[in-house]
Amino acid sequence: MNASATGRLVLLTTSHRVAPGLLSWPAWQTLRGADRVLCTDPDHPQLPYLAEAGIAVEIAEPTARELVDHCVTGGRTAVVLTSADGESALTDGLARLAGSGREAMPDLELLPGSYDLPGARLLDLVQVMDQIRVACPWSGIRTHEDLAKYGLEEAYELVEAIEEGDREALAEELGDVLLQVVFHSRIAQDDPDEPFSIDDVAGVIVDKLIHRHPHVFGDEEAATPEDVRAHWLRTKAVEKQRESVTEGVPLGQPALALAAKLASRARTAGLDVPVAGEGIGYELLALAVRAQAEGTDPETALRAAARTYRDAIVAAERAG
Repeated sequence: MNASATGRLVLLTTSHRVAPGLLSWPAWQTLRGADRVLCTDPDHPQLPYLAEAGIAVEIAEPTARELVDHCVTGGRTAVVLTSADGESALTDGLARLAGSGREAMPDLELLPGSYDLPGARLLDLVQVMDQIRVACPWSGIRTHEDLAKYGLEEAYELVEAIEEGDREALAEELGDVLLQVVFHSRIAQDDPDEPFSIDDVAGVIVDKLIHRHPHVFGDEEAATPEDVRAHWLRTKAVEKQRESVTEGVPLGQPALALAAKLASRARTAGLDVPVAGEGIGYELLALAVRAQAEGTDPETALRAAARTYRDAIVAAERAG
């Protein structure tokens, strides 16, 4: 690849989240056309793949002055394969030379050799969790049972962030919920009898989502949310093969949510089951069933009312 009359200096960046050797085509073109390829890190993960491709790489720590002189003399192209720290000393030196206005400078270019795909930081999370599990005395001995209560706490904190409309808190609480998934998956990986990993967890939900969205990944059509729900319910019914519509309803969830879920299952199955019994419990149950039938989530409705009631209490305290 031809350089300009004053040469070309390329800083080639790569992502540690992309497998070494998977470089972009412009990166390979630049590397093959360069007069000189340098790298400051003798353990850089790209080196074996560049060697296999027949690209000679010098392990050196050139100064900005040396590289500029090399490129300007004869209009040469030099490529520096950056390390994890981004070659800050080199870039600072190049900035000083270019900023002086007195130097003949080569064309300076920052060339991404590989890019992070959406979700790439999830790989960092898995790696960090691996390190914590091995090196942290507390995390290293946690069990699923130890963490169960935290899953509930984080879920409630997530709901609160949603209700508050706090975007910053929402991002943080989503991260805390995600941590529970990754932590439990890492614990499961150590199970001597039935191990599974975060990849197994992700694989299960990916397969499930694809299977339950034939209107997206298959030939079926769904023009409305109601059509989507119908597809979803039919697919789940085939998958689960339940003997009762109540199977799979967790009894440990909040009472109003439990009542609404049971009412939803009964209504979906076309069952008209009256609320029999007397007392406050049955009155609450009847209200939950009615709310669900009207399209209102009773748990959410009661939480909203409770928050308003809390604000009224605070106002009364201040007034008193």
